[in-house]
Amino acid sequence: MKIGIIGAGYIGGTLARRWVKLGHEVVIANSRGPETLRELATETGAKAGTITDAVKGAEVIVVTIPEKAVLDLPKDLFANVPKDVVVIDTGNYYPSRDGSIAEINNGLLESEWVAKHLGRPVIKVFNNIFFKSLLEKGAPKGTPGRIALPVAGDPPEARAKVLQLVEELGFDAIDAGGLAESWRQQPGTPCYTQDLDAARLKQALAEADRTRIPKYRQAADDAVKQYFASQQKH
Repeated sequence: MKIGIIGAGYIGGTLARRWVKLGHEVVIANSRGPETLRELATETGAKAGTITDAVKGAEVIVVTIPEKAVLDLPKDLFANVPKDVVVIDTGNYYPSRDGSIAEINNGLLESEWVAKHLGRPVIKVFNNIFFKSLLEKGAPKGTPGRIALPVAGDPPEARAKVLQLVEELGFDAIDAGGLAESWRQQPGTPCYTQDLDAARLKQALAEADRTRIPKYRQAADDAVKQYFASQQKH
């Protein structure tokens, strides 16, 4: 399968590395140009390209960039991309990093906001797992304690394709419903960065409380601020 990845950070680089090993053709791009990705391309086996290269001919396109950077993508990026191409959104909204996004603050779900600006339906996945877990903790199906990942989005056939990709990576794929349910895996919710197995993930998704989204977001944002503050001390 040809997969295009827009964003070469921790999640984008990890997905490139893992998918190439599984035999997929991967093109990875960032905002600074392919020449800045030569080392990553050599290391992972992915092909470095432009953002336009990443979407051209891809069956699956992964957008894995800071929320604020979605606004910087070319407005016509998906103009020539067939409607049946699956678009994955791995993003999370952290106000301390992304600035205040009024529509999200006023209740639009994070991935609904991304879909609106891309002009395409998206599937939300890989946003609630640390990159090291994504890199190192995949396991064969049936392994006790195998980590499960929620997959939310529309249309159902696109979600089904992503569920298969998640399983292939070594994680139990949990169908979390349409994009309207994607708030259950946003930052700070009970399933966020917990490396839960399938039963516990389903429980965590069910326990999420929509009225608490602002508190979930604040808690996650505080954690991000603490992390970056600690990094600056070293």
